[in-house]
Amino acid sequence: MARTLIKSVLFAATVMALGALAAVAANAEPARSYDIFGDSPAAAPTAPSKDYSDRSSPSSSFVDDPWAVDWIDPWDAPRRIEDFENAKAPMSDAPTLGDAGYWPLLRAISMYKNIVEWGGWDRIPKTGGKLEEGIVDERRVPLLRKRLIATGDLTGAGGNPTVFDADVTRAVQRFQSRNGLLPDGVIGRRTLEALNMSAKARLALLERNLKRINKLSTTLGDRYIFVNIAGQKLEAVSNGRVERRHRVVIGKVDRQTPEYTSKITFLAFNPYWHVPQSIARKDILPQVRRDPSYLKRLNMRVYRGYGGREVNPYNVNWNQVNESTFLFRQDPGPRNSLGTVKIHFPNPHAVYLHDTPSKSLFGRNVRANSSGCVRVEHVHDLSTWILKEQGWDRKRVDELVASGARKDVRLKKTVPVYMLYLTAWVDEHGVVNFRDDIYGRDGRHASL
Repeated sequence: MARTLIKSVLFAATVMALGALAAVAANAEPARSYDIFGDSPAAAPTAPSKDYSDRSSPSSSFVDDPWAVDWIDPWDAPRRIEDFENAKAPMSDAPTLGDAGYWPLLRAISMYKNIVEWGGWDRIPKTGGKLEEGIVDERRVPLLRKRLIATGDLTGAGGNPTVFDADVTRAVQRFQSRNGLLPDGVIGRRTLEALNMSAKARLALLERNLKRINKLSTTLGDRYIFVNIAGQKLEAVSNGRVERRHRVVIGKVDRQTPEYTSKITFLAFNPYWHVPQSIARKDILPQVRRDPSYLKRLNMRVYRGYGGREVNPYNVNWNQVNESTFLFRQDPGPRNSLGTVKIHFPNPHAVYLHDTPSKSLFGRNVRANSSGCVRVEHVHDLSTWILKEQGWDRKRVDELVASGARKDVRLKKTVPVYMLYLTAWVDEHGVVNFRDDIYGRDGRHASL
């Protein structure tokens, strides 16, 4: 047993000796500190030899050696996901896209390649009941400790190797947090599945997501919005620095949010919602057939197409119509599905960023609940950010919303929006994150 733990510690020491993350953003302050796994300070490695793209080395706005900066340990993982996401930690304004996200991810690939070369980690058996603090298990707890040490979530081998103690609990919370799991410190089904994904599969995910980032133009624009679909987060970036971060709700598995690049052209305040035919077919018509008063409760009107006359829903035989017979339009108001603002960008999928009356969804760990559009938490703050170049402030946004008046505000200068499906990236704290491939876009190789 002691030999196994000593080997684990040596293994972790080798991983940690691979060095620190790349510095971030143009005009950066002196070298920023990153911690890929939440490890302690370590020496710098050489860069990986594999050529992933023709992307040039970091410009002079980065440190001279992008593989060598100081380490930090930003983690004191709380138990609730909302506490975790709001936890105080050394913040960085480094964006996920561009060089600031590319080089740390490339370095993470180098680290995982070394883990794979060391043989990865052993699987933790599913049998034996739940694993949580206080459990003594001579077989599974040592394997769990070794697994957590391998990726730096557990930084030492102190304590009884067979006991699930407070240090192990904190390490599990750290692992859960960076894997998008509820950080409760308990090894349940989903946490065990994440722990048992092989190092080879993790490496494949990192490489796959590096290619996704690299497909985007290196010229992202002075101001842009990035939506990480799988990560369920949004970044508002200006001059290479993240100025705002927001949680988002994305499409359900059967109504997936598409990957797309466009430009925001206008914001619609107190908007009408013109119901897409797909939603009319799947959601509206089944409800109306059961109860025509459903439309009145949702403040929804029925028209004979765009520009057509309004129809009394009680005079319609709803069993004899389909989604193309009528147009459904929801009036502005507290129950409007778009909330108080819609952020529009041209696209063939009829998706956009918008508010929502269902604010409680933002407190969930997994937020795949929409019909394909992206719902944004604190959307008035984002709206203010978009419009500030035109002299708007939060007070003006709030006054317009409170007035209830319908108003479209067109942008004098469009703002690019990038919607990308990332299941692996390095976050603003310099920590490697993984997320479930909820849409199945990573392919079968991710289950190796």
